[in-house]
Formats: sequence, C-alpha cells, structure tokens
Amino acid sequence: MNLQGIFAPLTTPLSSDGNVSLPHLRENIGRYNKTGLAGYAINGSTSESVLLRWDEVYRVWEAAREAAGPNKMLIAGTGAESTAETIEHTNRAAGFGYGVALVRTPSFYKPAMSEEALAEHYLRVADAARIPIMVYSVPIFTQVTVEAPLIARVSKHANIVGMKDSSGNVQGIADIIGAAPKHFQTLVGSASTLYESLEKGAVGAILALACAFPELCAEIYDASRAGESAKAHSLAQQLVAPAKMFGPQYGIAGLKYALDRLGYFGGPSRPPLLPVSETARREIDSLLSNLTAQSAHLL
Repeated sequence: MNLQGIFAPLTTPLSSDGNVSLPHLRENIGRYNKTGLAGYAINGSTSESVLLRWDEVYRVWEAAREAAGPNKMLIAGTGAESTAETIEHTNRAAGFGYGVALVRTPSFYKPAMSEEALAEHYLRVADAARIPIMVYSVPIFTQVTVEAPLIARVSKHANIVGMKDSSGNVQGIADIIGAAPKHFQTLVGSASTLYESLEKGAVGAILALACAFPELCAEIYDASRAGESAKAHSLAQQLVAPAKMFGPQYGIAGLKYALDRLGYFGGPSRPPLLPVSETARREIDSLLSNLTAQSAHLL
C-alpha cells in the first residue's frame, strides 16, 4: 500500500436545490485526473461528510470510483461514532473498490475517548475491515488529538497502514513518525505545515487546498522528494495565505467559491454552513489573482 504523494479531499458538489450533483463530481474528477495528484479522499471533512446522509455518501463513492483515472488511488472516509457502524461503512467502501479507509476519531463522548478507548476502536475496526485503514486525527473539529503513544500501539496492526494528521503540530507529527514502524505512512492535512512535515518524514498529504491548487501542491511534494528544499520551501510560502483563508477564515464555503472561480464546480454548501459574503468573495478573488500572477502554470 503506497500512500505517497498529494491527495485532494474532494468537495461534494451540490445543486441549487441542495442535492448531491454527481455529474459535476464526475466533471471535477475528470479534470483532476490530468493533474499530478496521487489520488482522492472521498467523504472527508472537506466533503462536508457530517452533513451528508450515508445513502448519499455511497452514491458519491460509486460515482467517484467510476470517474477516477486508473492511476489515482481512492481513499474513503468511513469514520462514524460507533465502532460497529465504522466497520459497516469501511466494508461498504471495500465493496465499491476503494483501496484504503480514512477513519476519524470518535468524538461525541470526548471525556471517554482515552488512549485505551481509541486503541480498542481502531484495533476492532482493523480486525474486521476488508481493506487497510488509516487513523484520522482532526482535532480542530473533533477536539480529540491522536498522539505518538496511541500510534505506537495501533501501528503494529498489519491492517493499520498509516494516518492523516491535521493537527498542524509539526513536532507532534515528528513524534508520531518516530514512534511508528518504518512501514507506517504518515500524511498531513495542514497545508501551512506541508513543507516542514515532509522534511520531518511525512510521506504525503491530504490537503483541502489541493482541490483548488492541485499542481502547486504536487510541485511542492515533488521538489521536497527530489531534495530541492529551497524550491519546496519557496513554493510552500504561496500556500500560507490560502491555508488561512480556506481554513479557519472562510472554510468550505470559501473553498467552493474559489473552485467556481478556477473553473471547477464548487457550488453551494449544505446548511448550516452559510455562503461566503461579498466581502469574502472580493478577498478570495484578490488572493486568486495574486496566486495566478506568481504561479499561473501551477494553478
């Protein structure tokens, strides 16, 4: 299982009536197939996963599988609050032909989510899953952080092949890499720390910004892997402003607006997420104009 490279956690296109638009999803993927992305994560945080019904997720998984190029790996977001439901969704993804599942930490009963509870959860899922799984730590949303001691425990399982760490904590990522076996693959989900994380030993990334700037993100990865650190660092600086704008500032709605401006289909977000304001749109337009001036060939 090779998880190296840049993966885009695809947004879920919605039509004006709020329903999932599979034709637009296929169109977006057709364009992404021509980029240097290693593959796609479907039903992750950027996909508005917690706002989708599972029957919608299954249809999205199927459409994405049909549209993805043969050289693109597909990662399915299968995490749920219960262990049993996570197993069910993971094995459904296996049935659709997905190669690996991304399993977020349960979080509703946060006080009970001890290292012991999380380890039990992941080991049970790994035992029952028909495809390999990845641990997904996204504390900005779950308030649950996966740290090195937990990874040291679960990474010994043959069916737990890696993790996505969206904490933005470079030292924490380095600690996780140091605690895990060499075959365990750590990917990052924070564009603002992409360069530093690759330098610490991360094998790749699953980045929301890769939806809007796939070639720029892939170029940073390629430069880092080629030992061209100065080039990788310089390119990575271009991600700092959009990482803020499409992260805590304007979120998924802002990213979807940017996609519309870049020729993809972004469309609306699902309530309770609100559309971006006119002020935000002007700021995003300005950002995109500046990025185009800097790296038109990578956008």
